[in-house]
Amino acid sequence: MIKDVILNLERHKSRDCVRDYAITVARTFNAHLAGVAFADGANIPLGAFGDGANIPVFIVSGQMSIGLPPNVIADILAENEEAARSAIQRFEAAVKGSLLSVEHRLVEVPASFSEMARRYDLSIVMQSDNKNGVNNDILIEAALFESGRPVIVVPYIQKEGMNLDRIVCCWDGSRAAARAINDALPLLQKARAVELFIVANEKTGNGREIRGVAIGSHLARHGIKVEVVTLPAADIDVANVILSRVADCSASMIVMGGYGHSRFREFILGGATRGVLTTMTVPVFISH
Repeated sequence: MIKDVILNLERHKSRDCVRDYAITVARTFNAHLAGVAFADGANIPLGAFGDGANIPVFIVSGQMSIGLPPNVIADILAENEEAARSAIQRFEAAVKGSLLSVEHRLVEVPASFSEMARRYDLSIVMQSDNKNGVNNDILIEAALFESGRPVIVVPYIQKEGMNLDRIVCCWDGSRAAARAINDALPLLQKARAVELFIVANEKTGNGREIRGVAIGSHLARHGIKVEVVTLPAADIDVANVILSRVADCSASMIVMGGYGHSRFREFILGGATRGVLTTMTVPVFISH
């Protein structure tokens, strides 16, 4: 069941479509919605405080110092806080009169969205838009690998609200895929059509069962009828095959396991996961 949802409120008004999408999710499940806006230094360049490569140098009272000048950092922080407060005001206006159970939170000190997300059933965040200088990759990775909860990543081109007409569930028999499909059961039970999509290669065939039969039977016992579709592809082409299938069948959502690997005690997205999240055109429900 989905009873409460946490949303990362975007500071830029042009990205408010993620807010509108989250409102429709809350309405679909009659869930509580918490909007969180961060007024921190997320967009202060690396090295601003004196560590990292290519550190800027400035002079204060005749003494050389490293990092951005304190007044520049203060200006950036002030701009962030103003933008975060504006995002909350827009959130309040959007939910006014909706009869939804809502709350908002302005976070003015460094804090972890993923830690907050542990107290909710579902997180909703927006895809990065690197062309316009918005990078949410770290936020997405943290929410996926550290919250213990599923995440819906919303495309920055998203225009409509939650659409459950046709959901494509990516299945490769792995732990992450099983977790994602189980976490997505509330959505799958409301969907008009559910497709179990299998990319056939050496990783998805173990020879012990016909691909998709057992998980299909499992979903049927939950009242979910699935169509199994299998297409061959090399491991390096998995993301492209998934996205092509989604386009061909006019799917409205992808459900997939989130894969990654450890680097310096932190998880980073694996190739197929990153490929889908970089070029996706529909929301992706993802779980680890």
